[in-house]
Amino acid sequence: MGRKIEEGMEVEQTGNEAEQGRDLKFEEKLKFVSAIAQPMATKKLTKKLLKLIKTAKEQKTYVRFGLKDVQSRTRKGETGLMVFAGDVTPIDVMCHMPAVCEEKGIPYCYVPSKHDLAIAVGFTNSCLMALVKTHPNYEELYEECLQEVKKLGHVM
Repeated sequence: MGRKIEEGMEVEQTGNEAEQGRDLKFEEKLKFVSAIAQPMATKKLTKKLLKLIKTAKEQKTYVRFGLKDVQSRTRKGETGLMVFAGDVTPIDVMCHMPAVCEEKGIPYCYVPSKHDLAIAVGFTNSCLMALVKTHPNYEELYEECLQEVKKLGHVM
């Protein structure tokens, strides 16, 4: 909750908008990430990853999202590029997934906001994680994101 000044007028900011952080800048969103959110994507990579997810969403079954779906698909052997939200609370809900990704050899990284990730997959509320599989329509963008995620330097 708070006030925000727009062109000389004070506008009351709703608590919901402030809590969800949809109007925050990248650096401000980083303040809300959890301690285990490593490797964190850069601002440029975050934009690319969210664009990749939006593009992949057009192809049915090429983006898996949500804890239950991603967990079961990973267990069944699906691979791709894993994107986690960094501001998940409580973190115990998904803290085992990076270890599963390392065990299965799936590259992963964190983006600062679960709301930005949700918007990319087409939700209005929040999304914990997404698993993106490669497809010929966006293969170039996928490979570019994959190389940058691998450069972030997490253990595989």
